[in-house]
Amino acid sequence: MQIDSSYWLKLKSSMKLKFGSNRLFETYLDPIDLISYEKTENAMQITLGVPNRFFLYYVNENLKEQIYNELKSLYNVEIELNFVITEKVAQDYNTSLQDVLQNADQLFQAAAQPVRPQINIDGQLANENMNSHLTFSTFVVGKNSEFAHAATYNVAQNPGEQDYNPLFIYGPSGMGKTHLLNAAGNHIREKFPHMRITYVSAERFLNECISSMRRNEMDKFRQKYRENSDVLVVDDVQYIGRGQAVQEEFFHMINAFIEKKKQIILASDRQPKDIGLEDRSRTRLERGLSVDIQMPDLETRIAILRYKSEKTVVKIPEDAIHYIARISKKSIRELEGNLKKIKMFSELQGLSINLELAKKVLAHHENTVTISIEEIQKIVSEHFKIRILDLKSSSRAKPIVVPRQIAMYLIKKFLDKSLVDIGAAFGGRDHTTVINSLEKVESSQLKNPEFKNDIDDLITKIHNVTGV
Repeated sequence: MQIDSSYWLKLKSSMKLKFGSNRLFETYLDPIDLISYEKTENAMQITLGVPNRFFLYYVNENLKEQIYNELKSLYNVEIELNFVITEKVAQDYNTSLQDVLQNADQLFQAAAQPVRPQINIDGQLANENMNSHLTFSTFVVGKNSEFAHAATYNVAQNPGEQDYNPLFIYGPSGMGKTHLLNAAGNHIREKFPHMRITYVSAERFLNECISSMRRNEMDKFRQKYRENSDVLVVDDVQYIGRGQAVQEEFFHMINAFIEKKKQIILASDRQPKDIGLEDRSRTRLERGLSVDIQMPDLETRIAILRYKSEKTVVKIPEDAIHYIARISKKSIRELEGNLKKIKMFSELQGLSINLELAKKVLAHHENTVTISIEEIQKIVSEHFKIRILDLKSSSRAKPIVVPRQIAMYLIKKFLDKSLVDIGAAFGGRDHTTVINSLEKVESSQLKNPEFKNDIDDLITKIHNVTGV
């Protein structure tokens, strides 16, 4: 098969469809041009052009493997893929190093988001769609994730065990849920090669289900997911809450898997009770095992950076590692994104990585990172196992009032907010209510050791987010 410019454009379009609507993916794929190709006896040598050094770095780090795999699937020979910077492309996509510096935070926040293929198994095994690099051995376990890691590993060792079916992993975005899903799939694939594994996003499942209903092809849809799978892995399950009819199908699918002792592994950014599912679907999920995964503490973030440094053979001094870990407080993706950012500037400018370079590259990031009212409310609600809506409600029940008072106290302690602002964040309460809450928390800490322990635990959790 010959490769020319028109064929290359078709190949890029095909990749976009495969990976779905992903702005970042398209941003870096579109400017890549075909420069040359040469078929030798043992390999197909393909040279592609990119706009500049920044594009070259990003493509090598994030897209080269996907492009290679796409080309490799078309030929029975080895692919030798090379990238060069071309003046012609650079005229249209002129991104200077200064441009990168000015927009680095936005670029790397997006770059830290994983490029997830939109999977279409059509009755085929979906094993190849999992990331083979995301395994249990490459997952750095901390206090925030040790239970989730152990539970997922146990399920992967014994898929279909009824006490752990379905396994539901929940926690904020970017904490490692997708890593655990892939790790489970990869482990099952290795230990039980006869099992058929389907890995799909809930959004994809929802869209396919709706489309099948419209075309009266639900039998085909059910066969695809129920009959052709032994293990079903679904990411971002919160999207299921968007469709009533889809929830019905999802509920029956879970029942079918459990009855046949087939394993279901799910991940979501919130607990089953907060997704918006019907009671029977929520109850079915809660009958299995639900485990949470949160932002790692400072010690674990340092361990992650050390591991990444060793894995990528990048020498980073300890003081720089501690600095990066301290200011990377939102998610593991942010942590990895900041490390990539420093690595990129080090390579582009020919500088060794040290504390001074880390501070220079991440200076803007450090000045803008903080914690919000909503994040403190979330930390408190999760600690007391209530909903954020409860904190803002008119309820005067003690299990709600006490956490609400504590949340107000912590917001006043950590944020420069007025009494009026704090009251507004809790359903529009007046400033006198806030004052009474603050005084109540202060006095209760002196009288009740258990109450004081709750406050200390919450302050530690906030410190783990802020890093200070």
